[in-house]
Amino acid sequence: MSLDALKAAVPDYAKDLRLNLDSVIDRSGLPAQQLWGTVLATAIASRSPIVLRELAPEAKANLSPEAYTAARSAAAIMAVNNVFHRTRHLLSDHAYGTLPAGLRMNVIGNPGVDKVDFELWSLAVSAVNGCGACLDSHERVLRKAGVEREVVQEAFKIASVIQAVGVTLDAEAILPE
Repeated sequence: MSLDALKAAVPDYAKDLRLNLDSVIDRSGLPAQQLWGTVLATAIASRSPIVLRELAPEAKANLSPEAYTAARSAAAIMAVNNVFHRTRHLLSDHAYGTLPAGLRMNVIGNPGVDKVDFELWSLAVSAVNGCGACLDSHERVLRKAGVEREVVQEAFKIASVIQAVGVTLDAEAILPE
């Protein structure tokens, strides 16, 4: 299957999601690497087997091997960082924020692709995972690198639509007609 198959699988009650998929992927203004890296990383973060199965082959076809691996790395490292930093942020005892993390994050320093692309993918995954501290951090890095707000927003628009499609299709796979 493919993006077209994924759109076709979206039920009529959620047709806005179908239209939004078309909008954020087919009509995105992002360069191909930023677009498909964001799609892949957020498909992984969505935890939806259906979405990942449908979108990963198209992402792989549109990304270099290095970018395909880096997008997967962004999803993996953000799975750790988002839980860790969201928890530190939500705890009432702010002293946890002064303790060393003690977690390996080497891929952030050397992702194998343009740092801006990796940061964009990390921001999108952080949106799916709901880590405000990570969102702020990645947004600051992107803006400091000269990335426009519209590009940052495009990444979290993709994240929101991919997540919504995953939730909807996973529910459809379980719910009776």
